[in-house]
Amino acid sequence: MATNRPVALVTGASSGTGKETALALVAAGFDVVGTSRDTSRVTPLSGVTFLDLDVASDASVSTAIRQVIERFGRIDVLVNNAGIGSMGAAEETSIAQAQGVFDTNVFGVMRMVNEVLPHMRAQGRGRIINLSSVLGFLPQPYMAAYAASKHAIEGYTESLDHEIRDQGVRALLVQPAYSRTGFEANSAKPDTPLEVYAKQRHTVDRVMAESIRDGDDPALVAKVIVAAATDANPKVRYAAGPLAGRARILHRVAPARAFDKQIRKLNRLAG
Repeated sequence: MATNRPVALVTGASSGTGKETALALVAAGFDVVGTSRDTSRVTPLSGVTFLDLDVASDASVSTAIRQVIERFGRIDVLVNNAGIGSMGAAEETSIAQAQGVFDTNVFGVMRMVNEVLPHMRAQGRGRIINLSSVLGFLPQPYMAAYAASKHAIEGYTESLDHEIRDQGVRALLVQPAYSRTGFEANSAKPDTPLEVYAKQRHTVDRVMAESIRDGDDPALVAKVIVAAATDANPKVRYAAGPLAGRARILHRVAPARAFDKQIRKLNRLAG
């Protein structure tokens, strides 16, 4: 059932930013395929076809991409939105837990790209949009594993973009700050908690919960993703929301010592 309309594939589309992105792409004229690890529990969205997908599984990724191609005949935009959070001090996060974060947030993106890219190259066009974060360029105490995964996505995406640009395909980054999703509540807690970090960890958890509660509407992030998908001359990086934009500017122009002090102040760290 090939289509003449552009086709967008959005991972992690059952809720939050992924859900809003899927709906925004439908409104922008795309045929949209959304994915979830368990579509039997997903509330249907008008205009969105849902498929089961676990980005941490090679076989699941391969099967899902094959199903999209068989049904629609093309993939014009891939939005790598699926991801997991991780809270807790670096020392409290076991290597196994950190590997789980990377398997979804980094290697999951790589799996999707490796399966989709041959189809986009054959078309001579396509957009790969990877969801990064302000934590892709900022530090975040008590979220070291997550921040590391987003820093990795930044380097991977920018390098990838240089490799595929002459094939008519672009790899782009969208960098949200805090948005009103279930991120904090659904983030993994440290699997080897240590008493030495307990008090400060709880403080940072409260700061994070407050930031998310007062954060951007996920629809705002979705609007930026649609811009990345449709701009005639796309940018490599898109800051999603005013806080993300301010953070990016401050990181670039503020003196390092002043920026370091601000990070500690925001997270209520001593000194």
